[in-house]
Amino acid sequence: MRSWKSWIFGVGVLASAALAQTTITIATVNNPDMITMQKLTPEFEKANPGIRLNWVVLPENELRQKVTTDIATNAGSYDVLTIGTYEAPIWGKNGWLVEMSGLPASYDLEDVLKPVRAGLSYQGKLYALPFYAESSMLYYRKDLFAAKKLTVPAQPTWAQAVEWAKQLHNPGAGVYGICLRGLPGWGENMAFLSTLVNTHGGRWFDENWRPQLTSPEWKRAIGQYVELVTKYGPPGVTGNGFTENLTLMSEGKCAMWIDATVAAGHLANPKTSKVADKIGFAKSPVAVTPNGSHWLWSWALAIPKSSKKAEAAKAFVAWATSKEYVELVGRTQGWVSAPPGTRYSTYNNPNYQKAAPFAKVVLESINSADPAKPTLKPVPYTGVQFVGIPEFQAIGTQVGQFIAGIVTGRTSLDAGLAQAQAAVEKLMKEAGYLK
Repeated sequence: MRSWKSWIFGVGVLASAALAQTTITIATVNNPDMITMQKLTPEFEKANPGIRLNWVVLPENELRQKVTTDIATNAGSYDVLTIGTYEAPIWGKNGWLVEMSGLPASYDLEDVLKPVRAGLSYQGKLYALPFYAESSMLYYRKDLFAAKKLTVPAQPTWAQAVEWAKQLHNPGAGVYGICLRGLPGWGENMAFLSTLVNTHGGRWFDENWRPQLTSPEWKRAIGQYVELVTKYGPPGVTGNGFTENLTLMSEGKCAMWIDATVAAGHLANPKTSKVADKIGFAKSPVAVTPNGSHWLWSWALAIPKSSKKAEAAKAFVAWATSKEYVELVGRTQGWVSAPPGTRYSTYNNPNYQKAAPFAKVVLESINSADPAKPTLKPVPYTGVQFVGIPEFQAIGTQVGQFIAGIVTGRTSLDAGLAQAQAAVEKLMKEAGYLK
């Protein structure tokens, strides 16, 4: 296979006629930035006339399930996978992904944020290129806070967030005090809840891999969450993941929302948000420790070893994660919509700085998230909003269901966490972590 350097990168045409009419299938998530990527398909196909793009766009939980099944069974349904900092090192270790080596000099890999590169690597080898990267942060309605004479510091606390939610909850006027993820899934409600547990001083496992889900820290964190979403949140919270809450917030129905920093561009854009001029930005709240209070994630593009079109897939992945692509989005969609969290050059760009009032908070949050020290007490794992072991997909999704049961009143807090603890212990014993 030829080196990537044989491609004419960016707006040039492919040097090889061998790829004529190659169609690559891309599996991705239905988040706004990926919808933009899909919309810009003609730009790639114009620059690379030998390649056609076939898109499979799915909700987050469904995407995770389909790509995991596909790669584990070597089915080869997709040529490009949208995966994250959880999957990339594990799948790279398993030999399931094409290593992202031999990038052209123009790609400028050193321009990619160091924590993001590290999160997509295994033993120093890069297995995915970041399309965008994120931490988590607090979004709030400046007008509603001002009306109540409430001030949000740069680093809020969870105690403050609870008080604000109480004061600002006004469902009669169509505004809920706080919007938080409730949709069960290891990457949905449990991504957020893991950070809430972390900052309350909790952890998924102790140093010997014993689950800690009935600990006082878990009970405090989940108890606070249940109070917030049932008393001051929108109805049907267990059906709300990232995408649903983004819609609620952009329609002005949430006084606050704690979630992914990638939503900032969507919320600050008048084309996609009814409250674009009213959104404030602050760091994710903390409780007893800042450790693990905000996550680190990247939605990245990877190529499965099962793809028979790896060369064409590499051309697309390099294009979609390049400086040139960031410039293309800024030029055609507005700089507020540029893919965040991946490149130092984006944050140094005056156009982006001017369009993105949230840029400083996002960059600081990404750079200060530490997957190696995600908790107050020591742990045997890495990962802030996930545990970096293959079994966590099943563990996180199962626990997410138990917590949804607590939220809907099917079970009590103590009983739900006891059930979750027992389920995780069983899984960890079966996997060989516990005797």
